[in-house]
Amino acid sequence: MSKKFLYIMSVLPWLFATSCNSEEIKPEVDNILVEKANRKLYLRKGNEVVREYSIGLGGNPIGHKQQEGDNRTPEGSYIISGRNPKSSYHLSLRISYPNEQDKKSAKERGVSPGGDIMIHGYPNKVPSFMARFLKNRDWTQGCIAVSDDEIEEIWDLVANNTPIKILP
Repeated sequence: MSKKFLYIMSVLPWLFATSCNSEEIKPEVDNILVEKANRKLYLRKGNEVVREYSIGLGGNPIGHKQQEGDNRTPEGSYIISGRNPKSSYHLSLRISYPNEQDKKSAKERGVSPGGDIMIHGYPNKVPSFMARFLKNRDWTQGCIAVSDDEIEEIWDLVANNTPIKILP
């Protein structure tokens, strides 16, 4: 056999492997649905669920967020309005709460609507035994919590301005 043929045969597997992108093909996500009662967050393309996560909510999870400090997770339609790679909670995606209706309602009651509502992972530097304890429990001050691995995946799949609907 010729040296050229042997070279091609030895390089062919490498060429094939590098020409086929070995990275996972990431699904397109164009909206997020949260069902508070079921403690689920769904990443979706249209109405098709492409990823599903179990979540933790605010420590007072029933009902729509009324004011700062009530430990409730808001309900309604919002967008992912930003991201914080240096969050105190691993990574975090900001939810656009309060919207205009939330602000108006709080103003009528003479209270602050609160803010800084996020989808985030565990607190930074939390010991692993504590992370296991927090999984799927309602421990936030109104945010939506997932594991650190899950927020990394969500971070990669969800763009800013993605609509998020939070149902009771």
